[in-house]
Amino acid sequence: VQLQACGGGLVQAGGSLRLSCAASGRTFSTHSMGWFRQAPGNEREFVAAISWNGGSKYYVPSVKGRFAISRDNAKNAVYLQMNSLKPGDTAVYYCAADKVPLRNVLVIMAPLYDYWGQGTLVTVSS
Repeated sequence: VQLQACGGGLVQAGGSLRLSCAASGRTFSTHSMGWFRQAPGNEREFVAAISWNGGSKYYVPSVKGRFAISRDNAKNAVYLQMNSLKPGDTAVYYCAADKVPLRNVLVIMAPLYDYWGQGTLVTVSS
């Protein structure tokens, strides 16, 4: 699976952005997908995950209620709708695929993900 994220940009606090991650490869629909972010000087952190069939979702508490993860397996794509953005959301956002296909639980640790995309920069101004 190869991944490419896009949709980042500069937005004012309170604004919205929708990130997209396009995947290539026949096995996309069998992998849970995650979004991670990395701010300058910080470690990469988990943001959200969605199961391979879209039936389960999980968010880090700091974005719950503001961000929404979704996927369209027919289009080999996963999305992250980000609303009510805050300056603290500023980071490079990455999409990634769970290493294990058809895993029954969502995982939040970066080493359990593979096929990282190149990242897209989100900057939220105050």
